[in-house]
This record gives sequence, C-alpha cells and structure tokens, in this order.
Amino acid sequence: MKRLCLIFITLSVLGCGRHRGFNALDLSGEWSFRIDSCDTGVAGKWFSRDFNEKVILPGSMLTNGKGYDVKADDDWTGNFWNRTWFEDESYVKYRNPDDVKISFWLQPLKRFAGVAWYSREIEIPDSWNNGCTRLVLERCHWETSLWIDTVYHGMQNSLATPHTYNLGNLAPGRHRLTLRIDNRVKEINPGLDAHSISDNTQTNWNGVIGEMKLVNLPPVNIEYVRIYPDIENSRIKVLLKLNKIPHNPEEYSVELRVSGRKKVIGKLNEPDKDLLVLDYDMGNNIMLWDEFTPNLYSLNIKLKSKSLTDEKNIVFGMREIATSGGQFTLNGKKVFMRGTLECAIFPKTGFPPATTGEWTKIMRVCKDYGLNHIRFHSWCPPEAAFAAADSAGIYLSVECGVWTSVGDGLPVDKFIYDEAERIIDTYGNHPSFCMMAYGNEPSGSHHIAFLTGFVKHVKQYDDRRLYTTAFGWANVPENDFQSTPDPRIQRWGEGLKSRINSQIPNSTFDWTEIIEKYPQPVISHEIGQWCVFPNLREISKYDGVLKARNFEIFRDRLINNNLLHLADSFMIASGKLQTICYKADIEAALRTENFGGFELLDLHDFPGQGSAIVGIVDPFWDPKPYVSADEFKHFCNAVVPLARLPKMIYRNNETFSADLEIAYYAENDEYITPEWVLTGKTGIIDKGNPAGKIKAGRGTIKAGNVQRKLNDITGPEKLTFTFMAGKYRNSWDIWVYPAELPVIGSRNDIIVTREFNEATAKMLENGASVLLTPRKGLLRPEKGGDIALGFSSIFWNTFWTNHQPPETLGILCNPAHPVFRYFPTEFHSNYQWRDIIMNANVFRLDMISEDIQPLVRVIDDWFTSRPLGLLFECKVGKGKLIASGADLLSDLENRPEAQQFLFSIKSYMLSSDFNPGAEISSGIIKSLYRK
Repeated sequence: MKRLCLIFITLSVLGCGRHRGFNALDLSGEWSFRIDSCDTGVAGKWFSRDFNEKVILPGSMLTNGKGYDVKADDDWTGNFWNRTWFEDESYVKYRNPDDVKISFWLQPLKRFAGVAWYSREIEIPDSWNNGCTRLVLERCHWETSLWIDTVYHGMQNSLATPHTYNLGNLAPGRHRLTLRIDNRVKEINPGLDAHSISDNTQTNWNGVIGEMKLVNLPPVNIEYVRIYPDIENSRIKVLLKLNKIPHNPEEYSVELRVSGRKKVIGKLNEPDKDLLVLDYDMGNNIMLWDEFTPNLYSLNIKLKSKSLTDEKNIVFGMREIATSGGQFTLNGKKVFMRGTLECAIFPKTGFPPATTGEWTKIMRVCKDYGLNHIRFHSWCPPEAAFAAADSAGIYLSVECGVWTSVGDGLPVDKFIYDEAERIIDTYGNHPSFCMMAYGNEPSGSHHIAFLTGFVKHVKQYDDRRLYTTAFGWANVPENDFQSTPDPRIQRWGEGLKSRINSQIPNSTFDWTEIIEKYPQPVISHEIGQWCVFPNLREISKYDGVLKARNFEIFRDRLINNNLLHLADSFMIASGKLQTICYKADIEAALRTENFGGFELLDLHDFPGQGSAIVGIVDPFWDPKPYVSADEFKHFCNAVVPLARLPKMIYRNNETFSADLEIAYYAENDEYITPEWVLTGKTGIIDKGNPAGKIKAGRGTIKAGNVQRKLNDITGPEKLTFTFMAGKYRNSWDIWVYPAELPVIGSRNDIIVTREFNEATAKMLENGASVLLTPRKGLLRPEKGGDIALGFSSIFWNTFWTNHQPPETLGILCNPAHPVFRYFPTEFHSNYQWRDIIMNANVFRLDMISEDIQPLVRVIDDWFTSRPLGLLFECKVGKGKLIASGADLLSDLENRPEAQQFLFSIKSYMLSSDFNPGAEISSGIIKSLYRK
C-alpha cells in the first residue's frame, strides 16, 4: 500500500450533513431455506431458485429447528479421548436411537454439518444508482458464497470477522440475494477441538448472526482506520486506508474530530496513494484507558469530495501496553493479568451473542470476581465483546480460531496469517484488544519456525498490542510475552504427585525458578481446572438449543445408587474444596515477583471435552451457592494480602510463623497499615501490626513477619489467620493439636488392628470394639481399591484425561457427629484431611451394605457416582466395628492430624454414642481386603 501525505488545516467547528449514500438496507427477517445434503446446489443452479422452507436470520439452522436428529454414531466436530460412552454397557440406554443422550458435551436439538442455502429478494433504491453497494454479514459460520441473481460474487471464510462483499454499482430494482453456507471442515482444518468450530462448546453451527445489511457507499470510501495513541505527546496518529486510489485526489479532503473537540482537515495532495496518515492533537489533560478508568473517546472521520461523503465513527481509548522486565505495563504502570478463559460457551443459542447485553454481564462478572483479563481460547469474539470490554476495562487476548498442527504447508497456515490480519483490521482500535496469538497448544514438526515467523509478521503489521506464538508453549525470544503450563499446582499428568496432593499444606512456594529463565513476562497457562460436582438444579436453565443431557445422565447415576438426595450436598462440599484449590493456585501466582499473571480454566463451567465442571460460576455466568464473588475477591483482586505459611498443621508446642506480603496493583499508590488477627472458636486470640505504615506501589510488597507460640491453645482447634491491608483482607485456616494426648482406654476396651483376620473376627463375634485401620493398598480393587483417592478435586475431568487421578471430589461429613468431637472439621475437605486422605483407600459401600451410612463419605466422580466411604461403623456379631480406609497408625510422630483423628475416633468408641445401626457379617468385612 502506498502512503499519502496530507496538508493539515485547523478550522473552527463547521456543520456538515451526511450524504444520502449512507442509507442501509436491513436484511434481518425471513429467508427461504434449503438443505443441500448432496452438495449439488451449485451444479443445479439453486442460486436462481426460491426455496419452500423458511428461517429467520440472524440465526442458525439450530435456532430455526433445522437439521437432523442426534444419533449415537454421529460424526461430531470434536475429538474423543475416551470411548466409554460409545462402548461401555452402562451407557447402552443412552445410545438408544429413539432417545440418545450424550455425556461428553451439551446436546443440540438438531445437528448438521454440510451445505445449506439461504435466499431472499432485495429492492435496491433508485438513489443508490451512482454508489457502491456492499453486503455486510457480521458473523458467518462458516464458509459463505454469494450470488446476486445469477451472478457469483465470490466466497469468504473468516471465522472471526464480517463477511463483506463489494457488489459494485448494483442496478436499482428487485434482485435475488442467495447465500450458500458450508460448515464442513474441509481443506482448511483449524482443529476439531478449536472453539471457533467445535461441538465441544459453541457448536459447529450453520448460519449468520449479528448485523446483516446492504449499504450504499461512495465509489471511493474508507476501507479501514487505525488509531495509534501517543500518550507522551497527547496526540493520536490516524491511518486511513481507502478502498481504491481516487482519480481526482485534489477534490478530496479528510475531516477528523474527537468527541466534540476541534476539527482537523487534511487535503489530498499526491496522486496514486490509498493509505493516508494524519495526526490529531488531543489537547491537555487527556483521559487514559485502563481497568480502573476505562475512558473512551469517539473519532468522527469523514472522507469528502464535492458531492459525496463517507463517514465513520470509531471508539478508541488512550492506552499503551508494553512490557518491563517480567511484567506487563499499561500506560507506564505495572499490570498483573488476572484472567479467565472464554471458550465460546453459549447454551441458549449455540453461538456467541452479537449484542452487548450478554457481554456486559460477562465483563461485570469477571470484575466482580476480581479479574481484569479474558483470553478467548482458539477463537475471536464479535464486535460486541470488544465494546463491552472497552467500557468495563477488561484486557482481552484473542486468537485466530485455531488449535492444530501448523507449519506443514497446509492451507491452514495461510488461513492463520489472513485471519490475523482480518482480526487486526476489524477490531484493532479497541483499547481492550491487548494481546493476540495464533491459537492454543500448537503441534507439528515445524511449528516453532512457523509461529516465530507469524509473530514477526503481526508485530510488524500492527504494533498496538502484544503478541505471542501460542498459549501453552512455543516460547521463543521473538514473543512479547510467554505462556507455559508449568507455574501451577497441578500440571497435566502429575496426578497424585502434584504439589497440592503430595506436599504438606503450605503457602511458601512460588514460581520464581520457572519464570526467571524468560526475559519477557510469563502468563501461567490454564491454571486451576478444579472440578465440582454438577449442580443438577441447572438442568432447567437449558431452555435453548443446547440441552444438558449429560447432567440428566449424571442424575440417573445418583438415582441408581440411591444418592439423589445428596446431590446438593455433593455440589456444595466439593465446591468448598474446589475453592480451596483455586485459592492455592491463584495465591502462588500472586506471590511470584515479576510475574505476568495467570489465566484460569475457568471461572465458568466448560461443558465440553467430557463435561468439565470447573467453574465457580455456571455456563450462564450465574454464581454457584458455595462461594460468593466477595469471598473469591479476598484472594483474587487488584490488591491481595498474602501470607507465606511454612505449614498449616501444628502441635501446640510449636510456633506459628508467617511472612507477610501484599500483591499490590491498585489504581493509585497509598499508605497502608498492615494488620493481622488470629481468631479461634472463642473469638480473637491475638493481633498485631508487623510493619507499621508502609507505602504501597504496584508490585509485591514485603509487610513483615509474624511469630507466635501456640502453647496457649490447649485443645484441638481450627484457627483462622487473617491479614488485612487497608480495606483488603485475606485469611487462612490452620489447625493446632495437643502435643501430648492422654492415654484413653485399654487394649481390652478397643482393639486397634491393621488386619481383619480370624482372630479379629472372633473378637468381634464375642463383643469386642474394633478399629480397623490397614495400610493403604490392602483394599481389593473391586471393593474400592482401584479408585484413585486424592486430596484435591478432580483435574479437568476423568473422561477427557483418561482417568488421571484423583478420581474423587473430597469428603462429606457431619461435623456435629461425636466421632469428630476431638477432630474439628467442616462438612467438606480442608487441609487437615490431606495427609489422612493421601494415606487412604476408599470403600465401595455398595459392595458392603445399603444400610451403611458412612461417618466420612467420599464424593465420587459424577460419571459413576458410586457410594463411597472413608470411615464407617457397623455391628459385627456381638461386637462393634469402625473401619477406616485411612492408615492411622504409621509414622504418627510426623502426622499430627492422623494422630488426632485416631484419638477422636477412639474417644467416640469409648463413649455411649457409639452404637452402630447397620449389621454386617464378618465374611463381608473380610472380603474387602487382599489376602
């Protein structure tokens, strides 16, 4: 493109009318429709026909009830990493041709992948006779071909930007407009799991959404505009691209005006140029755009000749994003990205909204939960999402709609370059558009070289944002920032060896060693992925085109196992554990100095890839009942008080220790007086101010140390340590147990044993009280020994990960039960259970007796929802038995929580409260264990 210089003249504000050529014809409404199942429409000249069926556009085939019924053997747009639904006997009824129910993602009412034709008549006004007619289809899925009457006008295939057809000087009068839309994956393959096309989330829909219009423009018009803020000099540079070179440039002028300010007029003074550059002085006291003050300006730009005018109004913000060392900066200030993914999850419609209403809600919810960033995983949202983010102050990262192998010379390689340029040209002026990548987790033997070239290209094409090759990996020096999955507490494939499962509870670790090898900022890739049991009350919310048949299957599992009455309890208890896991992940990122930020997977549920119920909010961005937005913001916010605790489980002859820090990224610097308070069941135990008044500026701030002896805590107790930094607070639970426990009972009162042998059975038959607590691994596989029990919640979901452990969702118990009299607990898992659970097997209660009501229940994976127990009681003969799945005898000097739990169980067994109801034979108990 050639550049045209301008001579600038500053004038007073003058009135100027808009040329009638700005008239537009709205094409929304009823269209005729026909499915082309054999793809014979082009050869059959369907573009010259009307069709009998009718649909409403904007919309999709799915929203219009068109397509085919779901079948068990459908060829979905999405990969399967597990064939259980297709092969396992437990899913036979759900493969019934008359009532198919799939478990791996939301189920559409209809499905279709192929060619469909849409047609309608249009009337071109006489007034358009001398103009240029343009068809604008805001978002199409996927490939469109256009005919006006019998004239073919080409094909477009962007997944991210409007399909725009320039029709030339279309004659006034009646015409037939025909669209052929093809949503098959053909020579360009973005990857079947890419969220731009996949049935995992938004569905591989067929149709058009958003604006649909014909517009009449002058023969020479504005193709696109780029606005480059220059904060230091209080000005903007405006780059104007014309659709073609004017024959008489001396007759044209360009007018600029920003939000009612002065008008600037430029004259064209060079021929053969179609790219113009203009400067505009923003004056004094410009208002900057960021997450705290998302100030916006509107640029009115007019291209005028003697008789015609083309006009655009463009919203922009004065912001400059950059990097400094290991951190991002916005307008010269450090920024920490607190992000979540958005994966095109819209159950009502099966496609993204093209109006700002729903996007405004999404941005508000992200802000409510302390986030400032959204990564659009392997897709790019419509204009409305950028507009909503502009207004809310959310930093967006978008992608080229791809998650696949690249660099092998296939057509997708060129598509990535083309799509990137289209996205930049279409959305590049939005201040919220801060980051960009090719897509997700690339593969291919040449992907490093290809993506390095890609980053170089887009950085040269438009430097108003930051670029990286991909999210997940391909961390090359050319990247503006890096993305890696290493800085998180549960990485793919780690299972029970992950930090949260294998190490004692603590909050001292961070990711410095991982990120220090990179000179650029690092974003931790897809942290979290912590599951919660499905909220079955959501089923009724799926009143659109996608149904939660997966949740119906999960509900059936509970019904079949007589557990439906516990569905809410499972969800809330597992949700409390999920929140604990997210808190640990987020705080580790915030503790890391010179860190770029994190991206959660996910703040809201991901209904695909097997059903990944990982959200703190549901797919409709509505809250779940176990943690509020305010509670979540205690550890996820612009300012978060942090405590590095070397341990969370203490004996009362030890000293509690905490190094205090503040992750501070508030709008302004301020003086803060840090304070801490330690509370217990009777109220405040102690409090203090470890550092006096300190000045807080953006970054990580050291705020002193706390050392406190615990010898005044005489009984077992859960304490809460709260650290306050001004109006911000955060807290951590710790547990204190007596260093010396009294000896209770004699061997004749309670028999504690690892083995259930003939001697044990005989003692029970004779009336003994027995506590059975074998080593981990002695339970038979079919009795529960093959279930991977872990402390943390399930990672992503077992269907997609091929049963990466853990396979459970924490515990559920009644804290008021007397077995916990000396072992303080909530109804859900917390850190005092970690060691006990990690040294345990879980019982299949359905293999013992339906009469068993466990003292500690384990919440199973929702795909099976088996009745599981960690601790149960029963009568055996004349005796009474407590069976523990946990080893409560090994290495007790180093396991204070196990020692205390053992003491509490034994105390209960010596009390009058110990009176089991269920009666089990010794043979059944013996059958639980390996020989």
